[in-house]
Amino acid sequence: MDIERMISQFLGQNLVLLLLAIFIIVCILAGVRIVPQSEKHVVERFGRLRSVLGPGINLIVPFLDRVAHKISVLERQLPTMSQDAITLDNVLVQVETSVFYRIIEPEKTVYRIRDVDAAIATTVAGIVRSEIGQMELDQVQSNRSTLTGTIKDQLFAVVDDWGIEVTRAELLDVNLDQATRSAMLQQLNAERARRAQVTEAEGKKRAVELSADAELYAAEQIAKARRIQAEAEAYATQVVAVAIAENGLEAAQYQVALKQVEALNALGNGQGSNTIVLPASALEAFGDAFKMLRGAK
Repeated sequence: MDIERMISQFLGQNLVLLLLAIFIIVCILAGVRIVPQSEKHVVERFGRLRSVLGPGINLIVPFLDRVAHKISVLERQLPTMSQDAITLDNVLVQVETSVFYRIIEPEKTVYRIRDVDAAIATTVAGIVRSEIGQMELDQVQSNRSTLTGTIKDQLFAVVDDWGIEVTRAELLDVNLDQATRSAMLQQLNAERARRAQVTEAEGKKRAVELSADAELYAAEQIAKARRIQAEAEAYATQVVAVAIAENGLEAAQYQVALKQVEALNALGNGQGSNTIVLPASALEAFGDAFKMLRGAK
């Protein structure tokens, strides 16, 4: 009996210790939380927000605190969204957009918005329709980067209250209906034809201008040559006049006689008959010329 009593007391004491050890282990397991690098945990106490646990080892009060939400902070991409919009010139377009975001304050995301993806999609659709409604179709096509930046800025201002950071917003494509595409194609062809005609007309105009410039240049060169020739003749006349003024009439007669002798030599050296018939007056003139030449020598 004593042995049985001792065994019972030993088992009772060890059971208490065993239960105490189990309780301590449970408290440790309940109070220690290891959060991955890609997550944040929202802790509640009696249904109210207590704290947000970051990556690493965290301690909470066992049985009082509990991890109510485990939020991933990795960047997310919404599915490609497509919405209709009407431009300022009443053209219906279908716009495709894509948004990338990440949760930076999970306590706001958990307690202020229920469906984050749907809320962002609705917000983007409203912003796109509003911005495109203020632009004409040509501006939408040519200012995509500006439109993308505007969408991102406005979206960032809206989702900031939800604890979300928009990392990128892209305007992927702007699609038109078939009727609008056909009309734009006709307009494009007409514009190309107009540009071709303008280019051809400008080419012809330039050719006429160049031809006129060439004729003007040729006329200027001819006039310049004539002016130089006239100046040379005037200079020669001036030299003769100066010689006459300085040497008297004999210098002029000497020049005339020299020219007559040169002409006679040219006739004598010509091909054909060597017989030259001259009038008597010419012979007298040549005689006078020879006399003057001898006298000059």
